[in-house]
Amino acid sequence: MKNLDNILGELGIEKNITLDDIPNIDLYMDQVIQLFEGKFDSSKRNEDEKVLTKTMINNYAKGKLFFPIKSKKYSKEHLILLALIYQLKGSLSIGDVKATLTIINDKLLNNELDLAQFYNSYLSLSSSNAEHFTEEIQIRARGVKEQVAKMSSDSEELEQVMMIASMVNLSNMYRRAAEKMIDQLPQKEKESDRPKGK
Repeated sequence: MKNLDNILGELGIEKNITLDDIPNIDLYMDQVIQLFEGKFDSSKRNEDEKVLTKTMINNYAKGKLFFPIKSKKYSKEHLILLALIYQLKGSLSIGDVKATLTIINDKLLNNELDLAQFYNSYLSLSSSNAEHFTEEIQIRARGVKEQVAKMSSDSEELEQVMMIASMVNLSNMYRRAAEKMIDQLPQKEKESDRPKGK
């Protein structure tokens, strides 16, 4: 595939909000949006795509994907959680994102987690994943080329379609495995499911 290197270069898979990107002061919503747009602008699929909007942030707050803000400002912890939401929502439903982050939110509220340390560990894994991803894509491209060559028609378009199908297949396997792990997380009892007191 001729364009594979260009495509990999345009993905911006190594981009993440780092702790150094987050100021040591609380930010208003517009500043949060500006930070995310600045960091992820080049990885958008097209110009109309939004990285983060006021509506999204308000929906995450209403859905309790992060603990409540104070004085209309977002702390460093909120920005870390928003960065995790941004990454998770690419593959998971908002309900699954909430289930995943509930544990983090609870531990934060009980002072049982150093979120900066957790996030740095995540960033380290993310960087390693990006390196392995690039290598893996090259291996998959060679496998696709071999499979298409076995067919009667050796075409660039067929290679591209086969590569798309292969990547989506792999993506689905990872997503389904993540969903199974989410299903094993301890879930908070819903208000409506709790037994009524006397």
